[in-house]
Amino acid sequence: MIQKLLLSTAFLISLFQMNAQTDEPRELTCYNKWSQRFDERGAEPVEDGIYDDVIISSRIGSKANCWSGKAEVRQHKLVKFYIIKEDNTEELVTRTWKNNSNKDVDIINGISESMITVHNELINVLWPNKVKAKKAAAKKAPEPTDD
Repeated sequence: MIQKLLLSTAFLISLFQMNAQTDEPRELTCYNKWSQRFDERGAEPVEDGIYDDVIISSRIGSKANCWSGKAEVRQHKLVKFYIIKEDNTEELVTRTWKNNSNKDVDIINGISESMITVHNELINVLWPNKVKAKKAAAKKAPEPTDD
């Protein structure tokens, strides 16, 4: 009887611990922070050209990495992109892609569509310099005075 009671108590404690862990707010990743900024402010259209000021985001599960990068846009589509190394050399991003997800990649609101690899890695290219300026906050009206 005592063993069952102890086992039940241990089980309940572990359930409470699991709930406490899942209730904690998760820290935003670099991709989430940028995505939120684009959602809040919007972005200017990304015109054709070569950009050496992009961010390359790679996400697997809840983990994300963001690197400085370079990207080429033709006919308003992402053509190819590079990660810029510490020594300022460029490395073409090549992966084995699922369903040709790296072909005809549209750029929507300053962020490329997600490309997915055979290892379920999600990759996006972001144009931080295309984010629209922060809008001014509304000016508060004065309180009434005793005139």
